[in-house]
Amino acid sequence: MPVFSPLSGFGLVVLSFASPNSRRRRQNGGRPSRRNAPCYHPVFRGTSLRKVPLGESLKIIGRGSLNWLAQRPVVVSFEVTDACTCWCKHCDHGGPRDESRNLKPAEYRRYMEALRPCVVQISGGEPLVRDDLVEIVRHIKDGATPPYAILVSNWSHMTQEKYLALRDAGIDQFSVSLDFPDSRHDGFRGYPGLYSQLEDLVPRLAKLGHDDIVLNSCITSENLGEIETIADKAREWGVNISYSAYSPRRTGCRDYLPASPEQLAELNARLDRVEARRDGVNWIVSSPSTMDGTRRYFQNGGTPGCKAGLRFLVVTADGWLQPCSMQFQRYRLADRARMIEEFTAANTCDQCYVSIRSYLDKSFPQLLWENVSGFFSFASQRQ
Repeated sequence: MPVFSPLSGFGLVVLSFASPNSRRRRQNGGRPSRRNAPCYHPVFRGTSLRKVPLGESLKIIGRGSLNWLAQRPVVVSFEVTDACTCWCKHCDHGGPRDESRNLKPAEYRRYMEALRPCVVQISGGEPLVRDDLVEIVRHIKDGATPPYAILVSNWSHMTQEKYLALRDAGIDQFSVSLDFPDSRHDGFRGYPGLYSQLEDLVPRLAKLGHDDIVLNSCITSENLGEIETIADKAREWGVNISYSAYSPRRTGCRDYLPASPEQLAELNARLDRVEARRDGVNWIVSSPSTMDGTRRYFQNGGTPGCKAGLRFLVVTADGWLQPCSMQFQRYRLADRARMIEEFTAANTCDQCYVSIRSYLDKSFPQLLWENVSGFFSFASQRQ
């Protein structure tokens, strides 16, 4: 059950039940084991998301299975702040916000006890603007697995010290937004110098060997031509890559939605070339079925059948439940069943294919199989 995550600082992100792969170095010097597979970058490090150890795997699968049957959310996204350091072109957030009503760190434990998700996303806005983020993570995790915890951030405020403190508090995976493999990223995010920060920090932290960093690239009409070069950048930096889909619902702007026949043809050709690079090392986090669903979403201009509010939901910075980050009906924690009855049962929205949704739209057998075969460990413990 990889998850997904709505938004990295409200930039789309892929989440998955993966912590890096115990087989970090493959035969042939870490290069792809697939025969005749091309090597696309000279600094290929054989990175991969390590499999979750056996004991943790069983707990996560057990919790997820029970939640699926009991109609509890499999994934909860905690948007710990509405403030952000960026002004992204594909997002309706940006800049400072009123933080006075934000939940206090200890209050998150009440939501964990009531919802019992097996995966949590900790996002915003930009979560790193909160000085008490480490304490929030500690209360969400409470020293236990599950939940599997993913921090979704633009990394404008990340440092090595913060990275290590958040790992120690319980973050299992760091999802980092990257729209362009160069300084054009700064312009798209409205944050001068952001790419230089990533270019220095991401490879430096990757060298620590924890294998818990995933670049996420939200596919838009602006970066359509960079799908492969962003994968190259992930290889160069020694981290992993996932892809997600732009939704015009957030801003109402369809300019960034690839929709013309020429754009769709280019999208499919470039995703085909990325798929050809898939190998025994799990560095492309987006599963083939998720990539296929992304293609169909763009081709059809939408994807029906969303289960927001049931399989996943959002907890806002001030403590309300929302079905997702782009549906603004608000419910108290005690009224989640009413949210399912009022919203989920009648939901006809088809205007996104964000990562949480792309994973949890699958059937339970498919979800279980993809995770058992790709991310969970049943044969050996983490090395």
